[in-house]
Amino acid sequence: MKKFYVSVLALCSQYVFSQGFVKDSLKENSIDAVVMTGLSKKTFVKDNPLPIKRITAKMMEKTNETNIIDALVQNTPGLVAVKTGPNVSKPFIRGLGYNRVLTLYDGHRQEGQQWGDEHGIEVDSYNIAQAEVIKGPSSLMYGSDAIAGIISFFPYIPVTPNTESLKATSEYQTNNGMVGAGFRWAANKNNWIIATSTSLRFAKNYRNSVDGRVYNTGFNEKNFSLLLGYQKGNNYSHFNITYYDNEQGIPDGSRNPETRQFTKQIHEAEEDVMENRPIVSDKELNSYSLSPLHQNIRHLRIYTNNHYETSIGDFYANVGYQRNNRIEYNHPTQTSQAGMFVRLNTLNYSFRFIPNNTGNFEFSFGANGMLQNNKNKDATDFPIPNYNLTDTGVFAYAKWSKNRWNVSGGVRYDHRNLRWDDFYVATDPATGFDRQVSAGTPDANHQFSAYQKKFNGVSASLGASYKLASQLYIKANIGRAYRAPNITEMASNGLDPGAHIIYLGNKNFDPEFSFQQDLSLIASYRDFSGEINAFNNNMDNFIYLTMLLDKDGKPQTDAQGNRTYQYQQAKARLYGLEAYFALHPQALKGWTLSNSIALVYGFNKNPEFKDKGTNGEYLPLIAPLKWLGKLEKNFTLRKNNWKNITPMVEAEYNAAQNRYLGLNQTESYTPSYFLMNIGISSEWKVGNKSSLMCNLQVNNVFDRAYQSHLSRLKYFEPQETINTGYRGIYNMGRNFALKLVFSY
Repeated sequence: MKKFYVSVLALCSQYVFSQGFVKDSLKENSIDAVVMTGLSKKTFVKDNPLPIKRITAKMMEKTNETNIIDALVQNTPGLVAVKTGPNVSKPFIRGLGYNRVLTLYDGHRQEGQQWGDEHGIEVDSYNIAQAEVIKGPSSLMYGSDAIAGIISFFPYIPVTPNTESLKATSEYQTNNGMVGAGFRWAANKNNWIIATSTSLRFAKNYRNSVDGRVYNTGFNEKNFSLLLGYQKGNNYSHFNITYYDNEQGIPDGSRNPETRQFTKQIHEAEEDVMENRPIVSDKELNSYSLSPLHQNIRHLRIYTNNHYETSIGDFYANVGYQRNNRIEYNHPTQTSQAGMFVRLNTLNYSFRFIPNNTGNFEFSFGANGMLQNNKNKDATDFPIPNYNLTDTGVFAYAKWSKNRWNVSGGVRYDHRNLRWDDFYVATDPATGFDRQVSAGTPDANHQFSAYQKKFNGVSASLGASYKLASQLYIKANIGRAYRAPNITEMASNGLDPGAHIIYLGNKNFDPEFSFQQDLSLIASYRDFSGEINAFNNNMDNFIYLTMLLDKDGKPQTDAQGNRTYQYQQAKARLYGLEAYFALHPQALKGWTLSNSIALVYGFNKNPEFKDKGTNGEYLPLIAPLKWLGKLEKNFTLRKNNWKNITPMVEAEYNAAQNRYLGLNQTESYTPSYFLMNIGISSEWKVGNKSSLMCNLQVNNVFDRAYQSHLSRLKYFEPQETINTGYRGIYNMGRNFALKLVFSY
């Protein structure tokens, strides 16, 4: 029986109330669009020295992807995703990801074991009004973990007084039978704000022309939320709760050696022989029911955002609590016994003061941080210890504007204290599984030794924007960013069942420091618009994973094929560019031709690997060159309430990646591939205040068999099988997607 989940819908953060971005009628790629960076009251794209991409709700609605990160990737050059199946995407900005990309939800940092590969971002995609991607070092406002950039989600908020609205979304995708439905109601009456939303998405195993249906890649996701707030003038106080619950399959790629059909584990590790596993039946492959071996991610968020306008300036105060439960079930004979169960509690806070402008200057001062506690619950695998973390930082920011110039900069100091106690593990004689025990337990193994370490870092940024001509701007920025090592990089010592990785950390790691330069040219005219960004990033103490080999030169694995990876640290350099160009000539009204390209190179600067190429010189998880082109025609209609119809064709080319970390077989070469997508969207007026949007799209029209270089499933084939010319698991094949959105 399905559970019932309730949470309070998150309101937009303090930045949203800069007259309410949801009412913004500017073009989606306009340089005059307002973005909410959090450092000042409002910032235009053209004025911010760092590249910022704004993705509206309508852009996301017209991008039929399986999760919200993939929707952002399709709209943002330089943003890619490390994927573990259709519903699990970890964002990477310019070659950096995990704890180097900070995710914000309504201005609060998202804390949910970001180091993990096998779960996505815990947000309700149907309730996002806008997203922003900031590319480049952003530690100034948010401290550690924003060294590569920020992805900021802004949930819907009813900003217009004395209004009521509702929105219903439904979608279906044929490849994995994904069904999605979301409902939102909101009202703003007599200074009081209320909103509620609920959503459900579920899917079975996806398929492609090489593997057929890929076993254990289905999911079942639920969200429910509620919001209350009070707003009077520019002052407001909001209380919010959100809740996310996702049950997600955990593929391992095991196959029958003779047929390459997927098999399933039915015995515990000690008795499991991969070659003797039974073949998964067609009924199981086509079922919406998840395997008993799956994971469950539950994320609770309770927070308040407040803004007070005074005679001397504006005060902002945000305080929030998050609880993230990550449970992975990997015991086929005792399916209710979790293999890993970690609970992360986070208390985060942010206080900011923006005094009234002094001439051409605007200032901002603030402090923010968090308190964290992580505990292992009833489980049998313990890759990380129980730990406590305190994080605090203070910053000052200034912006000067005059005529054609906008100059901004700031400085920040951060302090982090990370501590964990001794952790002991012993075999439970009743079950045969490991369990956490006290120090005096007979035959106990010392899994983690007590440790404490403090980190300090200074971040700084200086940038400028200059108006070269009407609607033509040049921007430059230099920034120093800081990141403290995360818990897995320092302390991990064991199997993460969902990732199928045995992690080994190093508690002696130093913080990462980044020194990056950005240069941008941005233009927006009636007939064309475009942007080009170039960057260079030099990093000290860069932390990365490399796979270990056994004495025979093969990947070091356990009986289930789980590979062992160890964290390393070295100097690194990343550089590259992103470019976007769109033609929308007024002489050909309604036509738009857009193109984007992104390229990044990453090098390990350890002298040991100089000129070694794939044998250590190249960094892992670097996406190859990507080009995306799109042609669409908007037909404006004025008949029978039919507002418009827009057909489109989209082409995507990913070059071969021959700059990979081949050392110890950590990565392998990935060939190039070309994908074609087509679609058509239309909008109808329903009554005086309502509209209905319909979007039909076909992704991978020619059912191309391909593997993304950043797909973890590419390496999921733990044993030798018959040689068919294919290895690992391939990405999703042809997919028809239909989405309906009703708005009132």
